[in-house]
Amino acid sequence: MKEMENITLLVDAKIKPEDLSTVFKQSGLKRPYEDSPRLEKMIENADIMITAWDDDRIVGVARAITDFSYCCYLSDLAVDQEYQHRGIGRELVRMVQERIGDDVSLLLLASPIAMEYYPHIGFDKVSNGYMIPRKK
Repeated sequence: MKEMENITLLVDAKIKPEDLSTVFKQSGLKRPYEDSPRLEKMIENADIMITAWDDDRIVGVARAITDFSYCCYLSDLAVDQEYQHRGIGRELVRMVQERIGDDVSLLLLASPIAMEYYPHIGFDKVSNGYMIPRKK
């Protein structure tokens, strides 16, 4: 595994929809990267936004919604495919956990391609969840 050398992690940095679009597109994560107004809402309404940068290039993002008391939903964890396997995703998750503290559960829905990844960075698989999927 390559180290995270030269990668800067920023908490709650002001990013543009274009930045979020870029990292979603480059990560391979299925997200509405062409819907700028929706991306803007995703940025504005996140409680936690941690980004990873290689100079001025965004290469990763962790975006979460939380009450900072009981639960936190990690709605996005995306790392540019060129930068994967360097520990960036693990560090983004660690920083989210640092912000929410030990009393808060961290939850997520994994994309099918990431099902094997999350147990490697400390997540337990759960089978007692339900979902009403989005319509668009």
